[in-house]
Amino acid sequence: MLLSMSSLQNPPLPHQPHHKNKSPQPNKSKSNPLTPPSPFKETLHTKLLYTFNSPSQLKQIHTHILKTNTQLSCLPLSRVALVCAFSPEFDYARNIFARIKDRPEIIIWNSCLHSLAEGDSPLDAILLFCRLRQVSLLPDTFTCSFVVKACSRLSENSVGRAVHGVVEKLGFGSDLFLLNTIVHMYACCGNMDGARLLFDKMSRRDAVTWNILITQLTKLGGMEVAHELFDEMPDRSVTSWTAMIAGYVQCGKPGEAIKLFREMEEAGAKPNEVTVVAVLAACADLGALDLGKRVHEYSDCSGYRKNVRVCNTLIDMYIKCGCLEVAQKVFNEMQERTVVSWSVMIGGLAMHGRGEEALGLFSTMTRMGLRPNSVTFIGLLHACSHMGLLNEGRRYFASMTRDYNIIPQIEHYGCMVDLLSRAGLLQEAHEFIKNMPIKPNGVVWGALLGGCRVHKNVEMGEEVIKHLLELDPLNDGYYVVLSNIYAEAEQWEDAAKVRRLMRDRGVKKTPGCSLITINGVTHEFVAGDGDHPRAKEIYERWEVLLEQLKPRGYVPDTSVVLLDMDEDEKLNVLYRHSEKLAVSFGLMNTPHGAPLRIMKNLRVCGDCHAALKLISEISNRQIVVRDRNRFHCFEDGSCSCKDYW
Repeated sequence: MLLSMSSLQNPPLPHQPHHKNKSPQPNKSKSNPLTPPSPFKETLHTKLLYTFNSPSQLKQIHTHILKTNTQLSCLPLSRVALVCAFSPEFDYARNIFARIKDRPEIIIWNSCLHSLAEGDSPLDAILLFCRLRQVSLLPDTFTCSFVVKACSRLSENSVGRAVHGVVEKLGFGSDLFLLNTIVHMYACCGNMDGARLLFDKMSRRDAVTWNILITQLTKLGGMEVAHELFDEMPDRSVTSWTAMIAGYVQCGKPGEAIKLFREMEEAGAKPNEVTVVAVLAACADLGALDLGKRVHEYSDCSGYRKNVRVCNTLIDMYIKCGCLEVAQKVFNEMQERTVVSWSVMIGGLAMHGRGEEALGLFSTMTRMGLRPNSVTFIGLLHACSHMGLLNEGRRYFASMTRDYNIIPQIEHYGCMVDLLSRAGLLQEAHEFIKNMPIKPNGVVWGALLGGCRVHKNVEMGEEVIKHLLELDPLNDGYYVVLSNIYAEAEQWEDAAKVRRLMRDRGVKKTPGCSLITINGVTHEFVAGDGDHPRAKEIYERWEVLLEQLKPRGYVPDTSVVLLDMDEDEKLNVLYRHSEKLAVSFGLMNTPHGAPLRIMKNLRVCGDCHAALKLISEISNRQIVVRDRNRFHCFEDGSCSCKDYW
């Protein structure tokens, strides 16, 4: 719908009313006019006084008011406006309003506009505004603010601009609330240039003005401009801080979000529930457990634990920081749980290799009558994939559509391909992809490529890589996996060709990186790292560990070093994998028996997996590693993944 400035000055009447409420016909039975109304009739009219839905019913009430000499002001005037706004009785309603001397007519129509703009009929608010302009009824600032709100909800930039013109023409340009509403309207319509132009022209602004622009910029990913505005703000509110923190989380910069939160604390601003949710999400992404615990304590003291969204984010944070038991405790203590609560917990159990518990929790959820959503099934399928539960995975995938009418999305198809590929059913997985009703993406083909690596199928890997290089030619992970497949098959020349292809296309391999946080400080280790200030001590500690590992059966698996070099060089590379360095550093700098929590950007290799199992037994430590795909909880010489990853 496009309305120009002139159409708002002299708009056409809508041809069809948007409120087609049918009402019962008036009672046509004859009665003696001299007989006073019966109690039944009194009750009828009293009830109709507040529930009439049509002009004919309104006229019944009006007639009764005249007969009983009741004051006309007893009519609910906003209801009169709503009932007559789009009917031929529009002028009849105006005549009624004209007889109410103590209430200006525009105030009554404003009430109607407000209901339409806030309700299910924002378009009708715009049409009513046009009708009011046609009869030359002068709007006030509230009239304009309500119709601007309707434009925001409908993303009607052209109509909003026309209303803005009316605002300027009528001299309302100094009303700060109205101008803020217009700035918000432009921003909601995606017209950030218009929003910024009005913002810059405003002679007076308040915190709301700044927050509107900053919030919309963060939603659109314009964090650099948003931060510039944030820095210029004369007075920052909690909303300002929260918008920036949430924006950095949404654009994948949790470190910046946490840095800003610490600045917020230093400035003395008190976080609200929305702030808490954003900061916890940042802690989850970064694995910042210490800060997450502190925010948890603050939430308890502030009474935020009654907020379901806060609890759901707490569960997710503890899961992603490797504290599954604490996440379960938060889940069990929740007074109210939504489908999101159950889905997060099911997905968390799956990530931690506790697939049977995830399936059991789903059974409990459905027995309680709660309907799962698409995210619930992603967690279930992940559980089946990580534990090799092939038949259960097939059953749940079929159940989505059959029992819950949930159409599988690309994520569900990816889970099924991963499940089949891990189980060694590579040909079936390939057929599954070819028969998908939606176009497979890189994640789906990547799952099959991962299966080719696990099961050393060179031919299928070569077929899959053709699709991947077409879909995502700059993703280094695909080249690396294919190179690994060739190397494990000792096809060194083909492996070298893949590396040359990467070099020619300017694709660089992402180095292995592991993070460990100790006393609130995050330490980063890169594979082969020699730049750490305590590198010499770390390597010495690894040598001590190595002497303890070998008597327990540890044999370095140099086959995971997929480079054509001699054995000693391979050992040197192997012993400097980032997770080994992080574990050595953690053992040096934490109390005896304290758990170690490590985040790795790539998949844990087989040699590190074997070594960490033994280290957990030697050191009597729990070692939790969150790699690219899942969690590995090493304890007493075994891993939660049961060596299936």
